[in-house]
Amino acid sequence: MLLPWGVLLLSPLSPVVLAQNREEETNIWVYEQTSPAVVFLEGKQGHGSGSIIRADGLILTNAHLVDSEQNVRVILADGRRLQAKVIRLDRDLDLALLQIPSVGHLPTLPLASGGSVRVGQRVFAIGNPFGQFQGTFTTGIVSRLDSEQGFIQTDAAINPGNSGGPLLNSQGELIGVNTAIYTHGGNGGNVGINFAIALDSIQTFLATLPHQTPSRRASPRLLTLNGEARPGRLTPQSQVLTSDNSFYNVYAFQGQAGMDVEIVLRSGEFDAYLILVAPDGRHLDEDDDSAGGRDARIVAQLPEDGVYLILANAARPKEVGRYTLEVSAVQASPFRPRLQSAAGFLILVEGVLSSDTGGRLQDGSLYREYSFLGQAGQVVTVHLASPDFDPYVIVMDSQGRKLAENHNLHAKTTDSGLTVRLPITDRYRVLVNAYDPRGEGRYVLRVR
Repeated sequence: MLLPWGVLLLSPLSPVVLAQNREEETNIWVYEQTSPAVVFLEGKQGHGSGSIIRADGLILTNAHLVDSEQNVRVILADGRRLQAKVIRLDRDLDLALLQIPSVGHLPTLPLASGGSVRVGQRVFAIGNPFGQFQGTFTTGIVSRLDSEQGFIQTDAAINPGNSGGPLLNSQGELIGVNTAIYTHGGNGGNVGINFAIALDSIQTFLATLPHQTPSRRASPRLLTLNGEARPGRLTPQSQVLTSDNSFYNVYAFQGQAGMDVEIVLRSGEFDAYLILVAPDGRHLDEDDDSAGGRDARIVAQLPEDGVYLILANAARPKEVGRYTLEVSAVQASPFRPRLQSAAGFLILVEGVLSSDTGGRLQDGSLYREYSFLGQAGQVVTVHLASPDFDPYVIVMDSQGRKLAENHNLHAKTTDSGLTVRLPITDRYRVLVNAYDPRGEGRYVLRVR
């Protein structure tokens, strides 16, 4: 067929070409949206990267990049060089927070929603490989999810200098913090097996982080520990947790080492959630439904003297409503277990089992109960030893369902112990028990 002069015949684009175009457009969009919020770090530990997660200059990165340094040089994407202060470190999670001076409204990276990461999804990394190639952008997929170690494995190219930088999804949301690469045969470069700290660990680390500038941060409301039901209300003007966009109000009380504290948050209008923060900013405990129904309850022994914070929180984003907060404390007696802090332990106590300090099970044997917050898939090892009685240990979920129990760990010892993989994210209960109804005395409980 002859076409009139000047008419150009165009063939439709193939599906392959259209897919390639869409992929390129996504790549460009993600980079342009997110790269302004990626920073580059120069410290005594070497070069690395980080993500601005709050507009007032709060930066998320790896702990191994800054270690105990108080100040780190930060280079913004626009070339500005500033000094940042290390304000929080968690060496177990390998995460750190830095704060740079307020320089105006900075671009930020939003966090993806929990449980959104899937094997096979596309991911993107931005960093400063080898400390020489600022703003490098690489792509890949999620190759594997390691829930036991809390890692995302990806084939997106990550090299030394990318550590601390963001791993992103196609919506430009942060799903991980790049932290390590696998090398073989002395090769220090990328071989396609790379690891990022997963979102669950990041959300745990950021669980008590307010999502606003300091000028909006409210002062804690002071409490006396008399068990009085104090009324309150969550509103859109309350503070907001960065990790899940839920509202909270903050309270403070003076505590002493060894004091047993009970905190109860009740509401008929929202799903109550409690968070307890130690004087040094450490996330000490949290709870969702332990008070029955949708009410929350924390029972904890305070590890040190100082001012503790309570976050009266909602379990879901944007929930509001009225509540009552009850806080009471009883000074620990000499028979109450003394909490010992040790990295890597969920619980580490030396205690005394007696009729004064424990209850009795149906068989008449004495027991004491402890609890910890566990994550789905987490492997927990429990060890119970006593020089005075034959110990028995039981692990239960928050509803009282028995997960595991043990009498004698080995034939040559009376120690009890077990290892269990936690089926869901929940508050788990550990019962220190005497096998013999007449058994009582000293014990050491370790939950790792």
